[in-house]
Amino acid sequence: MINSYKLVKYKIFEPFEYLMAFTTTKQTISEKNPKFTGDSARSFESSRELLATTLKIHSNQLIFPRQSHTNCVAEILEVPDNAISETDALVTNKHEICLCIQTADCVPILLFDPVKNIISAVHAGWRGTVNKIVENAVQKMVTEYHSSPINILAAIGPSISPDIYEVGFEVVMAVRKSIPNYEITLKKNSSGKFHFNLWEANRQLLLKSGLLPENIEILGECSFQSNDKYFSARKDGIDTGRMVSGIMLLK
Repeated sequence: MINSYKLVKYKIFEPFEYLMAFTTTKQTISEKNPKFTGDSARSFESSRELLATTLKIHSNQLIFPRQSHTNCVAEILEVPDNAISETDALVTNKHEICLCIQTADCVPILLFDPVKNIISAVHAGWRGTVNKIVENAVQKMVTEYHSSPINILAAIGPSISPDIYEVGFEVVMAVRKSIPNYEITLKKNSSGKFHFNLWEANRQLLLKSGLLPENIEILGECSFQSNDKYFSARKDGIDTGRMVSGIMLLK
């Protein structure tokens, strides 16, 4: 569900007043190409401040990993002093900590267990998807916090759509090896090239992890096709800005 051009909200999380979950758009922050991590705080400080102002929280509540297309999931027990490197998903049960990931065609996935009050934010490009990062995030919720997968709610946010996402043989082979029911996630176009459905692939991984079908929401918005609203690395180039998908337990 899209409440406005400024922030995307998710219908599946609407009943929970003590939960904040969102994805930003190009209209959320006034900077042309906002980015939220980097080697120097100067490269992302203003973007974080602007985002925090929009969310009405403090910028030090925003926790970002240094994403590198891994399948690594970090447990966040407190606001970290140092950068969280080589990590593409975060999990916590702490309140007032906003778990965030950045995307510009990759898939953002937000997870919430309303029984145990556990949250997770996941960044899944094709590498993270075939290496089952979302499955790892669910497993972390189960092993560290005793979540039951049947209680976990998932929102799959805006990313490049299967209509646009043409992939090469390397991706096709990796998908065939790792994604349940892979045949429904790969479709040939008229030129004989494959298109990969990142949304469905991650949905299949969530189902395999034990989530119920009715507990998974796919927004269905394409970052490439809706380029007035979303950043797209494939359309705008790798140096384009980033959307943020975040989730936080409120006090």
